[in-house]
Formats: sequence, C-alpha cells, structure tokens
Amino acid sequence: MKKREFLKLFGMGITGITLTPGLVAGCRSGDIKTNSLNWVWMSGQSISEQELGEKFRFLKECDIHGILIQGDSDFYRFIAPVAKQSGLEIHAWIIVLNNRDPEILENHPDWFTVSREGKSSCDYQPYVDYYSWLCPSRKEVREYLANCLDKLAGIKELDGVHLDYIRYSDVILPKGLWAKYNLVQDKEYPEFDFCYCDVCRKQFGKQEGIDPMELEDAPANDAWRQFRLDSITNLVNMLADVVHAHSVKLSAAVFPTPDIARKLVRQDWPRWNLDTIHPMIYHDFYEKEIEWIEEATRKGVHALNGKFPVYSGLFVPEIPPNRLKDAVEAAFQGGAMGVTLFNENSMTDEHWQKFTGMGSKKNPVRF
Repeated sequence: MKKREFLKLFGMGITGITLTPGLVAGCRSGDIKTNSLNWVWMSGQSISEQELGEKFRFLKECDIHGILIQGDSDFYRFIAPVAKQSGLEIHAWIIVLNNRDPEILENHPDWFTVSREGKSSCDYQPYVDYYSWLCPSRKEVREYLANCLDKLAGIKELDGVHLDYIRYSDVILPKGLWAKYNLVQDKEYPEFDFCYCDVCRKQFGKQEGIDPMELEDAPANDAWRQFRLDSITNLVNMLADVVHAHSVKLSAAVFPTPDIARKLVRQDWPRWNLDTIHPMIYHDFYEKEIEWIEEATRKGVHALNGKFPVYSGLFVPEIPPNRLKDAVEAAFQGGAMGVTLFNENSMTDEHWQKFTGMGSKKNPVRF
C-alpha cells in the first residue's frame, strides 16, 4: 500500500457502511491470549441500533475490549450506549495537529507550521495534499485544541479520547516508503523539517539565545531537537489535564518505538501523561518482518517502565490471515497488554476466524 493511500485511509474520517448477511455468531477465544485487552480502530456513521448491537456484540465475543472510533458529538452519543451494553469501552478517535479545516485555513493561516525553507504547511504540504499541520507551540492553537477536547471529553457517554496525528509532519518517512515517493531521506532535508514559524523561533531564541534559522547545523542541534520534543510533550500533557478533569481516559496512536518516534516525528511519548498507548508497529513500513513486532513492543514497554500499558498496533492489510496469530504472539512476547487492529474494516472474516480460533464465524456488519 502506498503512503498516500495509507494516509488517506488513516485520516479519512467517516466512511460508509456495507452490511453482510447473517446474524452474529459467537466467537470464543482460541489461539489468541484470552486475558488480553484488545482494541480496534474504526470509522463509521450512524446506522440502526440493532445493527450496531450486532456489530458490537460480535466484537466483544471476538475478544475486543474497546473501540477507537471517529465521528462527531451526535454520533458518539448515539453509539456509546449501544457499545456499553455490549461491554465495550468507546473512545473518540480524533486527528489533532494535521488540520485542513477550511475555517482555520482561511482565518488563521499563521497557526500552521513553517519549514526550514520558510514555507508554511498551510500553503505548501509535504508528501500529500492534506498535510497541513498546526504548530503546537502557539498559544492560540493550544487554546483551540484544549477547548475542542474539553467539549469532547464532556460527553458523558464516552470512556476516553484517543489522540492521533499528535506530532510534527514526518521529517523522515519510514524507509519502506522512500521508493514509493521517489525519495532518499538520508538526512533531515529543509522542505520536510518543521517548525520554524516566528513563534517557535522567538521562544527558542529566548531560551537558547539564538534563532534556530541561524544554527550552523539545525538538525544536529540537541537543544533545537529537544525544543520540539518538549513542544509536543507539553501540548499532550496539557490536553491530558483537560481530559482527565472529566474523569475519562486519554490514549494516543504513536510511531512504533520511542527512538523512531523521536527521530521521525518528534514524539517523546514515554514522557506523556496517558492512560494507554497504541504504537503503530507497522512492520512493512520499516522493511521489517512480522517478528519485529516483538522487538518494537519490548522497546516501548521498557521505556515506559510500567507507567501505562502498551497495546501494539497491527497494520492488518500487510498481515495475511495465516500470519495474524504470529503478529499477535509477537506483541505479547514483547510485553504488550493486548493489540490494536488497524482497522476494523480491514479485518476479513478469515482474519477474525484466525484471531478468535473459530473456523466459520463471520462479521455481521461492515463499517
């Protein structure tokens, strides 16, 4: 799958629903670890309460503990009670800093990150045409996001909020994607290196006594790198205070290991005040075999040292059904509390059969 296709799939928001015939048939645990707490990323829209009930009962019987789902406030209020009746946790899955909201683009172009070339992601997007990114250092952006999450976490039916795209644009893509973009990213090139907006430059200058644009080798400067790691971390922990004030949980989708996350997108996620973490251990993106999931999971578990549990994110389109058990077992061997499947719509009936150990069970409702 090409990077552009993946990004569109991952950030697409609400999608349609296709129904498949048949009623829910119970799925019992088979080869998959039975005391795990597994999750699934989902997109959907309002359908009948009966169909939702069938879908959620199926997921629960297939050893899914909770769903990370995209929608709006009305959608969450509609589906949350049905999910809870089925014994599922429901978390609102939101895109945070990647933003192409027409109102913000038109009225707040200064909110967007600026590359080392001096180009704003409001107007010039790297990689794909929707890669516009809000700057986490800006007070106005932080206040805007805090207000959004305060309203979302106030929906009493929700169990949690799940942050996605809580990072900078990829300064370096995973190596498995270079050829697909006809790129060689052997270093941090200016057009992919963010953020050099006036706010970041002023704040860093006040802190270190130099404009980052004047650094002899900006990518190699430890203080400048740390500034941006701190900018994302401070934003996450501020949002955590907002969400936790409503007594709901906060989680995040992040790059696969702490080192990779820091290097590629400035995420220092072991320092975040979350309740759970869902690293996207998409092995194929890093030219790795499925067995790498164990190594990547272990690195995250070790870095967190019990701070909160890890749920290894699996990219289902690159895992054949007959290898799903291997991927899940690799996550458990690495110390994961469970796995998170991307995404529910990519799970074929054969995937579910392998996941649950049953030979003939079918998904009754396709989101």
